[in-house]
Amino acid sequence: MLHRLLIAVCTALFAVTAFAQPPEVPEGEQARYHALIAELRCVICQNRSIAESDAPLANDMRQIVVRQMQAGRSDSEIKDYLVQRYGEFVLYNPRFSTATWVLWLGPPTLLIIGILVVFLLWRRTTKRTEPKPPDADKIARLLDQDS
Repeated sequence: MLHRLLIAVCTALFAVTAFAQPPEVPEGEQARYHALIAELRCVICQNRSIAESDAPLANDMRQIVVRQMQAGRSDSEIKDYLVQRYGEFVLYNPRFSTATWVLWLGPPTLLIIGILVVFLLWRRTTKRTEPKPPDADKIARLLDQDS
């Protein structure tokens, strides 16, 4: 019984290490491959690229990229395929669309609003009122009271 369990564990470990081998990148395409996998996010790790991730899904995604490259697809076609399969989240730099407009326009809009608020507050605090010249009648009354 223990012998069969040991064989099953060894077989499983061998299978995992066999699938975890780095994919064979087409000759002369290594730079393109590394640039492309650095732009794609692991959907399990979320804040790591598939180049950095050790997750099995990231390995599968790297294999997909290699197969797509071997099929002669362009970078944009490979990204489109992965977006279709895993969603827009797979891209570190999402495309401008109705679903992502807040990501692209939100930060600049907030920055402009912040600058405007700071400017208005600065203007309000530095605005000085000119002192009115004393009224001639008031001065005459004050002088009459003193004498």
